[in-house]
Amino acid sequence: MSRIAYFDCFSGASGDMILGALLDAGLPLKELRGALGSLTLGDISIKVDRVDRSGIGATNFRVVTTGSARSEDERETHSHDHGGSHGHHHHRGLSEICTMVDGSALSGTAKDRAKELFTRLATVEAEIHQQPVEEIHLHEVGAVDSIIDIAGVVFGLEWLDVDTIVASPLNVGSGTVRCAHGIMPVPAPATARLVTGVPIYSSGVQAELLTPTGALLVSDYVNRYGPMPPMQIDKLGYGAGDRELIGTPNVLRIVVGDDAASSALQRVVVLESEVDDMNPQIFGILMDQLYAKGALDVFYAPIHMKKGRPGILISVVALPEHRDVLSGVLFRETTTLGVRFSEVDREQLPREIRSVDTKLGPIRFKVASREGQIVNTSAEFEDCATLAKQHGLSVKEVQAIAMKAYLDS
Repeated sequence: MSRIAYFDCFSGASGDMILGALLDAGLPLKELRGALGSLTLGDISIKVDRVDRSGIGATNFRVVTTGSARSEDERETHSHDHGGSHGHHHHRGLSEICTMVDGSALSGTAKDRAKELFTRLATVEAEIHQQPVEEIHLHEVGAVDSIIDIAGVVFGLEWLDVDTIVASPLNVGSGTVRCAHGIMPVPAPATARLVTGVPIYSSGVQAELLTPTGALLVSDYVNRYGPMPPMQIDKLGYGAGDRELIGTPNVLRIVVGDDAASSALQRVVVLESEVDDMNPQIFGILMDQLYAKGALDVFYAPIHMKKGRPGILISVVALPEHRDVLSGVLFRETTTLGVRFSEVDREQLPREIRSVDTKLGPIRFKVASREGQIVNTSAEFEDCATLAKQHGLSVKEVQAIAMKAYLDS
């Protein structure tokens, strides 16, 4: 049974919120400190508190700066403002950040993942500012607290060890945010680039709910977006943002558990459209193009439409990530003016191909199983048709010979 984690981003996402939720779900703080290694040396340390956000208990993760000459009472604390302001605003280039990551005690795989994340961010910033990547100095996300957030989440998700990460659509907030380049509308330019292709929305809260760090991490790790999948929960974690939001808890929730559905269960999207005014010769070409663009199944059904006109219902089954491309094919190649879609689960039986020797020659069989038991066996039609032509037999005769050979094997 596969392991799954669900990121519930109804109040957006930031690096410290994700890390707080992972800690709340059981990530050992001692192991996190050890993994961060030299990132928390000197005047930098981390602090974890239990807080209340609109009646929800959550874990608040913060990076703390302490001057060596300061007493405990004079300690200056910089914590992530879930509206986008960060402490430790030293501008760092990509190479300096990568050197810092290399100095941590993360695993080799985690170090590579963290450096890939920062490289992606630097590339986005370079595109926005029209500068070479090597000349880019990261501002808010180049601060030590954000570096620790990203490295910590990489370690935390490695510790979590799940097979699939699913997230809700991301609440980005609204209004404006003050960043290194002045006051910008929400989502900020880097955040908007990072969530290209990701479902987002605004609940109307006048704040930046999705930070660049949160956008970077969620968009990189999440496998798909949508409602919470069927699962047997064994871990829950709430990570707190620093702000108190009116009307909603400012938390990110992580739900972890076993996939409650069969391991053969697959999330697919079904696209449907009706047409009653298209040249029927186009349907064959349309089917070929839909399959070429990733459709798992395409089928047509006769229907009656308004005013009693006969029409055709076009149905396409595909992976959710192919929906937009396949919708484009339907709009471009047919006369439809609209395409509806819905996500559903489908169960596929595990199958294997076996070759069986018969008196006519080898024939491949598709063998499907469920819970270890064979439930369906079928000779490949093309093999049967080829041998039928070679031996002057009907296809059904070859199929009977093939099945007998399979049962005797």
